[in-house]
Amino acid sequence: MPPLTLARVPVPRLGVDTVGMSSPATEFPPARVLVVDDERSLATLVGTYLSQAGFAPALAHSGPEAVAAAREQAPDVLILDLGLPGLDGVEVCRQVRTFSDCYILMLTARTHETDKLIGLSVGADDYITKPFSPRELVARVQAVLRRPRPARTDPAPANNSTVSVFGPLRIDYESREVTLDGDPVALTRTEFDILAVLSERPNLAWSRRQLIDEVWDAAWVGDEHIVDVHIAHLRRKFGDDSASPRFITTVRGVGYRMGRG
Repeated sequence: MPPLTLARVPVPRLGVDTVGMSSPATEFPPARVLVVDDERSLATLVGTYLSQAGFAPALAHSGPEAVAAAREQAPDVLILDLGLPGLDGVEVCRQVRTFSDCYILMLTARTHETDKLIGLSVGADDYITKPFSPRELVARVQAVLRRPRPARTDPAPANNSTVSVFGPLRIDYESREVTLDGDPVALTRTEFDILAVLSERPNLAWSRRQLIDEVWDAAWVGDEHIVDVHIAHLRRKFGDDSASPRFITTVRGVGYRMGRG
């Protein structure tokens, strides 16, 4: 069976449709975006907008197709609908997270807060609720691809190192690796970005909005409690008690601050 590709071919492979690219002249290849939605007309529309914006989009329309495409194509961004045949978006997200750290944007027509939190709890980075503007979705994709920002506008750690240590927790900013008691801790891109912001200025108490501006984008609009979900993931991975955390502490009435470990 031929591998999935993003070539300009009108014939879908393994149930994944490809969308023609119109990328600007650049020395870098266009970012790969996999759009997964069982509403084919919507997926095609989103793919067209992404292509016009210079991305390399591909489309899938079921859960199993999405997992196969994500594994074979290694997209930079996965736009994933929650309601899919075969496997729902939550299960697709869970499976993709076992082999990929691509950015995952959940699409959902559901307005219940629980649905959004479930998607985030299995590794999604962000969500957007239907109905939405395709331009808004493209802007959200552009925003996540601006992360991580290589430049650090805030002062570096006191020792001018690319590594920060908080007790048994070691954070390497260049390699984006985190270890706890010498053992690696697998973080999603968003989890690492939040940790990096907190740890680079450990004496500062960050509000949810400030963290969103730094990690997501200043133009991001949505429920700011998305930060709480990702903080909870970090604490769980660090084996922290939320009532008495060692590494990320809650500043009542403000937000979060890096602890000493």
